[in-house]
Amino acid sequence: MSLAELEQRPLLTRQELQDCLAAAQQAARSGGDELLRSFRAVTDVRYKHSHTDPVSGADLASEAAITGWLRRHRPDDGVLAEEGSDEVGKSGLRWVVDPLDGTVNYLRGHTFWGVSVACEQWRGGRWDPVVGVVFDPVHDEVFSAMEGQGAFLGEERLSGPLTGHLDDALIATGYAYDVSHRREQGGRLAGLVGGVAGVRMLGSTALALSWVAAGRLDAYFEDRASRWDWAAGRLIAREAGARVRPLGTGVLAAADVLFEGIEEHVVTADTVEAQGNSSW
Repeated sequence: MSLAELEQRPLLTRQELQDCLAAAQQAARSGGDELLRSFRAVTDVRYKHSHTDPVSGADLASEAAITGWLRRHRPDDGVLAEEGSDEVGKSGLRWVVDPLDGTVNYLRGHTFWGVSVACEQWRGGRWDPVVGVVFDPVHDEVFSAMEGQGAFLGEERLSGPLTGHLDDALIATGYAYDVSHRREQGGRLAGLVGGVAGVRMLGSTALALSWVAAGRLDAYFEDRASRWDWAAGRLIAREAGARVRPLGTGVLAAADVLFEGIEEHVVTADTVEAQGNSSW
């Protein structure tokens, strides 16, 4: 089915959104279960583009579990996943999957990693997120959001970051796989780090954006990322009340009162140019 034909599909009803949310949660848990089985016991590791970009059998097993579940229960929908799945489908819906966001952490035995599953609908000439789930298997935390219905951690409604002053803010960032670009990122960060309470590099975009939603972080930014890194997390952060915008091919999310103070340090001519190639 062509994208023009998908454009004619009606918007989802609340019940359909709830069905998609339940599917995202089930699919994410199926991937998380695979990852927990291999956590701290992975030996089959290879590298995709550089030594900073590993992939393991656990990533592939998680993706197979998630996409397999979706194909059985949502056969008309498309799938876009980090490790290779790319199908348009015929329903006007697409699942965007990161089967393991935070692979380096996972391989080193750190616990900050998760599974990201978003459902998007084709409308207005682009894919818009309507449901997002980020699952932290180690701590059994499920962050979720439906468009227009708020964001939640389990059954608890999230209200985003509470900090009102930049000098009290705890922010996080992510670094590109490209080592030369990391040096540029470090230079921009140097202009910001002295004006905030702390900066963290946590290693999972999806989970960091969910932490912004939960008020555990006051902002997150990364200027080079892929759609599966932020598709679910940006909806969760936005539905919790954070201000969210594209940053290059990545994302900036922050408490509204802090947004401009952070934005002026991280938006550059390079990020604006890259934003033209962003899939937002």
